[in-house]
Amino acid sequence: MFRDFDYENKPVVDIVNEMIIDAINKNASDIHFDPTENELNVRIRIDGELLEYAKVPNYVKKNLLTRIKIISGMNITETRLPQDGAIKNLTDSSDLDLRVSSLPIVDGEKIVIRILNYKMSSAGLENLGLSDKNLEKIHKLLRIPNGIILVSGATGTGKSTTVYAMLQILNTVSRNIITVEDPVEMKIAGINQVQVMSEIGLTFGNTLRSILRQDPDVIMIGEIRDDETARIAVRASITGHLVLSTIHTNNSLNTIERLLDMEVERYLLGSALTGIISQRLVKRLCPKCRASRPTTNFEKNLFEKVLHQQIDEIYTPQGCSECINGYTGRVALHEVLIITQEIRDAITNNIRKNELRHLVYDQSDVTSLLKDGLEKVVAGLTSIDEILRVIDVEDDIGEDDDEIKAAFMGKTTTDVNQTPTTDNLNMPTEIETL
Repeated sequence: MFRDFDYENKPVVDIVNEMIIDAINKNASDIHFDPTENELNVRIRIDGELLEYAKVPNYVKKNLLTRIKIISGMNITETRLPQDGAIKNLTDSSDLDLRVSSLPIVDGEKIVIRILNYKMSSAGLENLGLSDKNLEKIHKLLRIPNGIILVSGATGTGKSTTVYAMLQILNTVSRNIITVEDPVEMKIAGINQVQVMSEIGLTFGNTLRSILRQDPDVIMIGEIRDDETARIAVRASITGHLVLSTIHTNNSLNTIERLLDMEVERYLLGSALTGIISQRLVKRLCPKCRASRPTTNFEKNLFEKVLHQQIDEIYTPQGCSECINGYTGRVALHEVLIITQEIRDAITNNIRKNELRHLVYDQSDVTSLLKDGLEKVVAGLTSIDEILRVIDVEDDIGEDDDEIKAAFMGKTTTDVNQTPTTDNLNMPTEIETL
C-alpha cells in the first residue's frame, strides 16, 4: 500500500494527479494530507479504515498543498481560515465528485479530499445489498403517496446513497420532486435541487417553506438536523407530500425517540411517519482467501438466540495479495421498519420505551440490524468481528431482556475467555463517537 514517489525529479503537478487517481483506483473514499513539523503524511481511507500511503518531504510539502488548493479553487493566499473546494475534470468519470476541505493546524494546513462515488446510487436499490424482504418493504414504502421515510445511521454509512437510489425510482415525469441539500451531492436530471446557503439566509427552514408553495409531490431533505426542520418536514408530509430524509441515529427505535426529543408533536409524528431504514457498513470478506472455522460456544448461543439456527462454522478473514487484511469492499446491513397502526398509537399515547421496543422488534416483521448482520455472517459475506464492531449489541437486544443479555455478554457460556469477539461488546458505536 505504501508508495514512494520521485520527489526530486517528478513535477508536483504529476505527483498530485497520480496520488488522486491511484486512490480512486484503489476505491478509497478519502485522502488525508497531514502536515507535521518535518514532513507531510498522506493517508487514504479504504473500506472505512485509514491506511498509510506516502510521506512527502518537507521541501515539497508546501508546493504540494498549494497545488491541491489551486485545482480545487481555493484561495492560496489564505492559510489562517478553513476553506472548501472541489476538483473537477481530473478524471473522465461522471460518477465521481471530489470535495476538498482545508483546516489550519499548528504545523500547517491539513487537507482532506473526499471521493464521492455515485455508481452505487445509479445502479439502483437492487445493488445495495438489501435482502429480498427488506427490498420489498422499501418498494412498498415508496408506493405510499404521503408520509416521511427516514434513512438513519452514522456519518459514512451510505445514507445518501440509499436516498438517491430511492429518488431514482420516484423520478418520473408525473412527479414534481424538489430537494433541499447541504451540499447537493449528486445532480439528477428531472429533479429540482436546491443548495442551502445559510450565510445569505437560504436555510433548510426558509427553503422548505418556499418549497411547499411549489406544488411538490416528493420532497427530499438532505438531513434533519434541528427542531425546526423536523417540524416542517412532519407538517409537509401530513399535507399530502412524500418526504425523504436522513437522520443520525442508531436504529428505528432511537429514530422515533430522537424525533420526539426535537419537540415534534406526538399526534403529528404518529400520523406522518411511514417508515425508517437504518443501516451500517461492514467490511466484506475476501472471497478468495476467507477460511472457515468452528464457532465458539458464545457464537453458537448468539446465532441460536437471534437466528434460531444451529451454526457450527463461520468464515474468518485471512489475507492475500488481492485484499487488505482479509477484507475487500464493504457490505451494508439494513433494518427496515414499516410503521404499523399499533406503533402509531404507541407514539401518540406516549407508552414506555420497553413497550415501544416490543412493538417495533417483536410484534412487527422488522429484521434488526443485528439479525441482518448475522445472516450475512452465515452467508460468508462478513465476519462476526465486523458485526460486533459496528452494532451496539446490548442496545439492540433491549435493556429489559436480562436472560438474553446475559447470554450475549457471555455469562452463560463456558468459553468466554476463548472468544476474542466478546471484547468488542462494550465498544462505542459509530454514532456515539461523532
